[in-house]
Amino acid sequence: MAEQFGDKQHEATDHRRQQAREQGQVAKSQDLASAALLLAAVGGLMLWGDNVTNLLANLMRSHLSGDVQLQLDRDTFTTHSYDTLMAVGMAMLPLLGLLAFVAIAANVGQVGFLFLPDKLAVDINRLNPLQGLTRIFSIANAAKLGFGIFKIVIVAAIAGWSVWGELDQILRLGGLEVGEIAAYIFKISLGTCFKIGLALFVLAIIDYVFQRWKQEQDLRMTTQEVREEMKTMQGDPQIQARRRAVQRQLVLNRIGSSVPKADVVVTNPTELAIAIRYDHETMDAPVVQAKGAGVVAQRIRRIALENNIPVVERKELARALYKHVEIGKPVPSGQYAAMAEVLRYVYQLKGKKLPTAVKAG
Repeated sequence: MAEQFGDKQHEATDHRRQQAREQGQVAKSQDLASAALLLAAVGGLMLWGDNVTNLLANLMRSHLSGDVQLQLDRDTFTTHSYDTLMAVGMAMLPLLGLLAFVAIAANVGQVGFLFLPDKLAVDINRLNPLQGLTRIFSIANAAKLGFGIFKIVIVAAIAGWSVWGELDQILRLGGLEVGEIAAYIFKISLGTCFKIGLALFVLAIIDYVFQRWKQEQDLRMTTQEVREEMKTMQGDPQIQARRRAVQRQLVLNRIGSSVPKADVVVTNPTELAIAIRYDHETMDAPVVQAKGAGVVAQRIRRIALENNIPVVERKELARALYKHVEIGKPVPSGQYAAMAEVLRYVYQLKGKKLPTAVKAG
C-alpha cells in the first residue's frame, strides 16, 4: 500500500507531460534568454558599433557645428526629424533585428511554441497574502536567491579581473586624446561585457539543465497515479476485460450457427480459418460465412470437423480472404480461380456433380 501511494518511481507518461505543458509547467531558464541577449548585444556592437558610433558622431557634428539656424516651422522640423530618425533607424536595424531574433529563439528553443490564454485570466488566489508569503519564503525561492548571489559574485570577479588586466593601460590614458580614450573605454567595456556574458551563459545552461531535471522529478508518477491515468485514458481494465469476453462469446456463438452451413473451410493451416458457402442456384459467387484467427480459427476448424465439413489448406487463398473479404460478402473475382479449384475438390470428395459455374471457374 505504501508503494502505491508513496514514492514516485515511474517515469511521466506522454499524457501527463502534455497536461503539464497545457498548464504552463515547462522547464525554462530566464537566465538563458538574458545571457543570450547580452552576448548578442555585445556581438552586434562589435560588428556594427563603429557604424552606429560614426553616424551619431556625424549627426552631432552637423547639428552642433556650423551656422545657427532658427527655423522652427512645422515643415522644416518634420523633415529634419524624419531624416534623423531614418538614419538612426537604418543604422540600428541590424542590431535590433539580431536582438529580436535571439530573444525569440532563446525562448522558443526552450519550450517550443506555447500559447496559454488561461494564464492571462485573473487568479484571485494570487492576491492572497498568506500564499504570497508562502511563495516568498520557500525553499525554491531561497535556492534562487542563493544562485543570484553566486552570479553577482561571478560577475564582479570577472569584471574586476578584466579591468585589473588593463590597469597599466588605464593609468596611461591621461596622455591620450579624447577620441582615443573614448575608443579604448568602448573596447574594454565590450570585452568585459562579452566575458561576463559568456560566464552568465554557462551558468544559464547549468540552470536550464537543472530545471529540466527538476521538471522530470516533479512529473514522476506513483503506481496509483499510473493506474488512475490508465483508467481515465482507456477505461476500467475489469470492464474492458468483461467487454472483450462478451464480444468473444458473441463471435463464438455466431460461428457456432454459421459454420455448419458452410461447404468448405479454407485454412492457413493453423493461424487462419475461413468458412465458405456456395449455392450455385441462389448465389453468383461463394460467400464468406465466418472467418477468424488464432482461437477463433481453431473453433471454426473444430465445428467444421464435427459437422463433416471439409477443411482444405490453401495458404495464399486463406490470407487473401481473411484480409480483404468481410463476413457475408462474396469472394472477389480475383480469387475465383483458386476458389473454383477448392470447390471442385470438395465436390469430388463428396461425390457430387460439379455445378456449371464451378467447371467454368
